[in-house]
Amino acid sequence: MARVLISMPEDFLDKIDQVAEGENRTRSELIREALRSYMYKSRTRVSSVATKNAAILEALLD
Repeated sequence: MARVLISMPEDFLDKIDQVAEGENRTRSELIREALRSYMYKSRTRVSSVATKNAAILEALLD
C-alpha cells in the first residue's frame, strides 16, 4: 500500500484520533473511509446535476 504525507493542524489531528479510538479503528482506516465517502458523495452530486441538466434540456427541446 502506498503512503501519503499530509499536513493538518494538531487540534484537527487530535479530533481524528479521538474518533478513530472511539470507533476502534486506526487513524489511516478512518481517513481512508472519510475519503471514500467524500468521493462517493462527489460522484453522486455530479450525477444528480447531470440528471437535472438533462431534464432541463429535454424540457427546452419539447
